[in-house]
Amino acid sequence: MSELRTDGFNFKAFFKRLPIPTLIIAALWILILIVGGIQGSSVAGLIEDAIRRYGMWGLLVLAMVPSIQSGTGPNFALPIGIVCGLLAIVTAIEFGFTGIGWLLASTVLALVFAAILGYVYGKLMNAVKGSEMVIATYTGLSITYLFCIFWMILPFRDPRMSWMLGSGLRNTIELGSIGGAQILNDFLSFKIFGIFIPTGMLLVFAVCCLLVWLFFRSKSGIAISAAGMNPMFARVSGLNVDKGRVKANMLSTMLAAVGIIVFGQSFGFSSLYDAPLWMAFTAVAGILIGGATAQRARIIHVVFGTLIFQGLMTNGPPILNNAFPNTDLSEVFRMIVQNGIILYALTKVKGGQ
Repeated sequence: MSELRTDGFNFKAFFKRLPIPTLIIAALWILILIVGGIQGSSVAGLIEDAIRRYGMWGLLVLAMVPSIQSGTGPNFALPIGIVCGLLAIVTAIEFGFTGIGWLLASTVLALVFAAILGYVYGKLMNAVKGSEMVIATYTGLSITYLFCIFWMILPFRDPRMSWMLGSGLRNTIELGSIGGAQILNDFLSFKIFGIFIPTGMLLVFAVCCLLVWLFFRSKSGIAISAAGMNPMFARVSGLNVDKGRVKANMLSTMLAAVGIIVFGQSFGFSSLYDAPLWMAFTAVAGILIGGATAQRARIIHVVFGTLIFQGLMTNGPPILNNAFPNTDLSEVFRMIVQNGIILYALTKVKGGQ
């Protein structure tokens, strides 16, 4: 009997190769849903929450694919792209955009900002070969705190963002006031079995996955993947390895910038200051728990890993709150699972690559 394949991808082999932690997380999520149903919680509501979080995190996890494929490893400097997206959001609001105009303006500005900073970051990764993971982590932390200063001195005066007294921007920007909340979630949305499907947000994720998939089947994308797999052979073959790494990290940063816009419109708020600090670790854990490694990543790893990781992290705490009321066990569970996955992700990164 022939095995199921799509463009050469072997789904049967993929599921056979899934690491034990991935299977454990998937089984634990299913168990949480069962326990929730036994407790009387709405399973449809739990699944709906998981789907929403899946769409919110999808692009941020997808941003890991280009950097991993290029050989620079998981993009722990994801906050670079995130702050570019946040800067685009507040800039579009300051210029008076609302609704769909705000969404489009924010996206265009985010891509421009991220392309510039992504280029600089790609050059940095070329200068620190062999220490990418460490340098990327500190770069992400540094850019976050640098922008903490920037948010305080930015000369924006829109009352929906600025403090009533003093200068600077608020910690949290409410997007409902400019018609930006749920704008993608509500587009073509529908309900099935009582579960709200945020069609627009999922479509954006799907289209971006398709574009990244097509890019890595183009001449430039194939060259980047080949250089990431074997840089020495790529150089001998005449490929510009450093140029490919810069392109990949620009793409990763741009995906993160758009991803935080999608995240914010679904959440209804955009959080500034130290909010981006640890988001990279969650995104890295998501793709690696989906079966990716620090050297190879596919779109299927993004799709599968984001679903089970965000499903567990979304549904686990409320179920534990019901099982153990008046305790902080849900938060303990969240920290154990999230930090455990991060630890697992770090063990997948060999030799600091």
